[in-house]
Amino acid sequence: MSATRALPVPKAVPLPPPASPGRQRRHTLPASEFRPLGPQDAAGVFEIEREAFLSVSGECPLYLDEVRHFLTLCPELSLGWFEEGRLVAFIIGSLWDQEKLSTEALTLHKPQGTAVHIHVLAVHRTFRQQGKGSVLLWRYMQHLRSLPCVRRAVLMCQDFLVPFYERCGFEACGPCDVTLGRLRFVEMQCPVQGQAFVRRNSGC
Repeated sequence: MSATRALPVPKAVPLPPPASPGRQRRHTLPASEFRPLGPQDAAGVFEIEREAFLSVSGECPLYLDEVRHFLTLCPELSLGWFEEGRLVAFIIGSLWDQEKLSTEALTLHKPQGTAVHIHVLAVHRTFRQQGKGSVLLWRYMQHLRSLPCVRRAVLMCQDFLVPFYERCGFEACGPCDVTLGRLRFVEMQCPVQGQAFVRRNSGC
């Protein structure tokens, strides 16, 4: 014959009060972060670039293998803008050692050069028309000032982008020697050393 033994009823453990909104655990990703890019960022970079340029001109300044190439050789000449861990805008550059850009500047990084060739500046489509391009360019130029070898920044752009870069401190140098199919470009430059790069409330 077996006997059952009454077990004591456990006391209810009170639950902690719900956290107030101000004390709730938040994600640890920074709300906004600027940092150089690396090869691991190449796919995300190219997705933004492809949408931004192929839909407009049918050409990309850099294709995926070229993005990886520059982010491997000179990651310090790139800058990405991340919001909560998501890439929303970027710039990729490389060093150039001649007065004017040539076709070679599209694919080469010249470590002894004193000019930074800005290959591409692109903003994700959902973040455009918010002034992010000019903010990122301002940040990038400040970053270049920390690199002793850099004396100027150069780029090539289509006519309709000239006013944007002029508002951001660049000046037009005339037609660029580089062409892509039927596309023609204006070459522009901005001093990096010895001249303040002023961020303007121009909406660019």
